[in-house]
Amino acid sequence: MADIAAHADKWECMTCGHEWPREAASEITDGPKVVRDAVGNILTDGDTVVLIKDLKLRGSSQVLKQGTKAKDIRLVDGDHDIDCKIDGTKMGLKSCFVKKA
Repeated sequence: MADIAAHADKWECMTCGHEWPREAASEITDGPKVVRDAVGNILTDGDTVVLIKDLKLRGSSQVLKQGTKAKDIRLVDGDHDIDCKIDGTKMGLKSCFVKKA
């Protein structure tokens, strides 16, 4: 969480600019975290997902095209809850931009 800026009423990711309320960061949940894709399917480690929209890579002029597959995903805690490799490059994705293949 080194790349997080604190404001009076929200947290902000310095890498992607995502903002969320301070209350959400302090919530404690019981049980395992359930990660769902854009359609509502439950994702698990090792699944294959497909991008549902074009995504610009931050700090680059490259674009990940809609329909690009990411195989053998790994679910992690945090804002970008999917770790994967696309074309040999490691990256983090938000589950709201993918659907289960």
